Amino acid sequence: MTELSQGLFEYHQRSKHRVSHYAPGPMGLDWANQPDPFREFPGAAQLKLPLAADSLVTRYNELRQGDLPPACRFDLGHVAILFELSLGLSAWKSYGAKRWALRCNPSSGNLHPTESYLLCPHLPDLSAGVYHYLSRDHLLEQRAAVDDPHWTAAFSGNGVLVGISSIHWREAWKYGLRAWRYCQHDCGHAIAAVSYAAAALGWQTRLVLSAADDVLVKLMGLGRSADFVSAEREAPDALLWVGDPDARPDLVRLLGPLSKARWHGHANRLSQEHVRWPDIDSIHRITHKSCTQQCSAPPPITLPRPAAPAPDLSFAKIARQRRSAVNFDGTTRIAAEALFAMLECLMRRHDAPPWNALQDPMLVHLALMVHRVDGLAPGLYMFLRDPAALPGFRQSLRPEWLWQKTGPSAPVSIVALRFAGRGPVDLLPPGDRRRRLFCAGDAGEVRSRFA
Repeated sequence: MTELSQGLFEYHQRSKHRVSHYAPGPMGLDWANQPDPFREFPGAAQLKLPLAADSLVTRYNELRQGDLPPACRFDLGHVAILFELSLGLSAWKSYGAKRWALRCNPSSGNLHPTESYLLCPHLPDLSAGVYHYLSRDHLLEQRAAVDDPHWTAAFSGNGVLVGISSIHWREAWKYGLRAWRYCQHDCGHAIAAVSYAAAALGWQTRLVLSAADDVLVKLMGLGRSADFVSAEREAPDALLWVGDPDARPDLVRLLGPLSKARWHGHANRLSQEHVRWPDIDSIHRITHKSCTQQCSAPPPITLPRPAAPAPDLSFAKIARQRRSAVNFDGTTRIAAEALFAMLECLMRRHDAPPWNALQDPMLVHLALMVHRVDGLAPGLYMFLRDPAALPGFRQSLRPEWLWQKTGPSAPVSIVALRFAGRGPVDLLPPGDRRRRLFCAGDAGEVRSRFA
């Protein structure tokens, strides 16, 4: 094993739940030190964004089929819609004297460790620079004003960059050692949310896989110690290019102008006290990313158009009404056609979000515990997003299983492994070392993925 894979394996072992006990975590919730859900930078100039999403006419069914509208121009109003429908607030809820916000992007435990930054050239009604997005007030805080023609020239008028970072403490407060897992998970949610909102504006999104963590730190201003004196630090997660996919800026050309920029604001402290989890610091160091080659896009695969669901809702409505599933009655059933229609959304189609943001091969596949689906016997199934993965799975998992293909024709057929009522389900052969590693959320590369 490499140092990276060994470190990931050891963290996985220490941070996973077991039959006999939970992973290490806080003994209880310290409500007095619950982190502030909103990071802000007092002292930075604030630019209030318009709430303009209702003006967007794009339908959700169009996006899921890859039918993007004509690209909107890059200006303050359309950038405001991008953030409103991806990382903005969708509702406020209350119980007694307590009040809390919901956001368009999902988050583990609604803790929202993810912070976002806009890096842009001079746009209509928006100065060139680096901005932090404050979702509570739907505004941009100008962290750095960049008055250098080389900065704007690097963008070539073809798009903007969105930076994503994580505050590990927000998750560690509740989940302890497992917090790093959830931060990675929520980063994936943020990437998906941005790619959907961008597509609704006719813009493409690409994850800049080649960027080193050190470069992300400089671009977002995360390494400025004087701006985070007593505040919780942010870890760089991802950089997204939103715009013309063939005209991404050279990040090195941005560093020079940024080094001469004037920065503003100091990060607020989220909790008065903290519990330190050394293993989180350790896995963060081990997964520190250096500069790598940008992946080439996989060859396009022609797929039939996905079935359109009966409701034809606007994307703005869909984005803002998203909620977590928290209440299952144990009796409601769905049709097999509905299940397969949902699985169709997991296939990569040209221009269709959220998978247009990723340029590397599909590495995550699904194990499905089917309970009440009309037309399917209850049991364990696998949905392989890349049919070429089937031989490897058959070699890795139990050979005596059914491996029976069912459902419509490719690309959304599933493979039945074992039906319910025929003994316990155990994916891997006895004694296989990989038994300790199998976790759907950890499959494939750990950084910046959504399962």
